[in-house]
Amino acid sequence: MLDHVFTDAIGALRDAFETARLERQAFEERFQSDVLLGDLMWQTSYGLPGEGLPPRVQADITCSWPTWSQTAYRSWYVDEEFTEPPRIEIEIVFRRQQLLTLPDPAVVVGALPLDSPRIGREALTRSGPTVESIYGHDLDKPEYAIEVSYEGAYELDETGLADGSTLDQHFGALGGWIAATLMTVGDLSLDKA
Repeated sequence: MLDHVFTDAIGALRDAFETARLERQAFEERFQSDVLLGDLMWQTSYGLPGEGLPPRVQADITCSWPTWSQTAYRSWYVDEEFTEPPRIEIEIVFRRQQLLTLPDPAVVVGALPLDSPRIGREALTRSGPTVESIYGHDLDKPEYAIEVSYEGAYELDETGLADGSTLDQHFGALGGWIAATLMTVGDLSLDKA
């Protein structure tokens, strides 16, 4: 088993999502390494239980461990000075899809908070929405989707590096917040009759 603070963070996030009763999307989890730069990335998708495949609403979560964070972590691990704290970059994208009419971005943005709950010292910040038009082969009736992302970083202090239970405490609120946000986005009246 790989013992690393980044995998500990992934485990803490999975626990938070399972505690919130979120459903992981099959075959949507990836753990990647950039061979040239050395960055690590974990991506996964969760939805509300019973939504089906593909779900009507989902949250796509991406966590990145840049090379410079690995260097800072290694320096701390071998008992060198703790100069620059390592960071996990986080992006959570809330997606509502399978819409029959073009959604009004103001309705979605108006229902969502500007920031996530705090993760350690910082919160993730909301970005502007993205609206997609998805056409089939016949180009007749498109489906639409809308996404809103929250981005930021989790800065690890010495306590978080030494004790993995700190990660559980800091990431614990994300599961409930993601579940509540998915329900909010799913309940919005976006299809015009």
